[in-house]
Amino acid sequence: MSTEVVLFRKEGSFLSTEKNIGKIILNRPDALNAINLDLIEGLHKALDQAEQDKEVKVLVITAEGQKVFSVGADLKFVSTAEQEQVNEFLKKGQELFRRIEDFPKPVIAAINGLCLGGGLELSLACDIRIAQEEAKLGAPEVSLGLIPAWGGTSRLPKIVGMGKAKELILTGAHISAKEAEKIGLVNKVVPYDELNSTAIFLGAQIAGNAPLALKEAKLIANKAFDHPIEEGNKLEFEAVKRLSKTKDLQEGIQAVFEKRKARFTGE
Repeated sequence: MSTEVVLFRKEGSFLSTEKNIGKIILNRPDALNAINLDLIEGLHKALDQAEQDKEVKVLVITAEGQKVFSVGADLKFVSTAEQEQVNEFLKKGQELFRRIEDFPKPVIAAINGLCLGGGLELSLACDIRIAQEEAKLGAPEVSLGLIPAWGGTSRLPKIVGMGKAKELILTGAHISAKEAEKIGLVNKVVPYDELNSTAIFLGAQIAGNAPLALKEAKLIANKAFDHPIEEGNKLEFEAVKRLSKTKDLQEGIQAVFEKRKARFTGE
């Protein structure tokens, strides 16, 4: 198991007896978790497991250790590969991160250390980002003669605003976790020894909600910058029509009146 470049396991929290948090762990520490084709394939396999497992309600993506989340694309591969191979590598990375962004279950990035380039873009594809206080984040691609092409130039402005996004992209500078929190790049900063428990606790809070409602809310929120409010209202209207027919809604309302915790089944 230790030789696998991506690990997958399930965890629970004191909020639930279920192991309903899926944890995906980048496991190329000797290569600073640089993203290569094997790691992309490993992430897809882990996502397959999480998607097919009905017990898993939320995903956490993190990495082994406390120094590096990911330094981004594997430059050894990029510098030696043929152009067609680089093109395919670029497409596969974009497809993977779109899959994470559109994943039917919420995804939390637990950034345990250095988070650069494609590593930052991986975190941007997640719904929520938590960083340990010693982490550094940045998009240094322009210093190499590249751009953040795995969705960085598209997602970063939506998350931190155009001005800050351009500053990060055009300078290639690294910023601290605290600065990242200040500009909205990460949601929360915690000491390293609290990173896992914070991510799992947040995941458990989310996992206690209705799965179908979480899926609908995430998909509509992802499109918030792509259309006017009127179009968003239409999407919300159709989502509520679908949710109004679910057993989960009946259970949620009944739980309120009975003053107990709802037991959602995703039906």
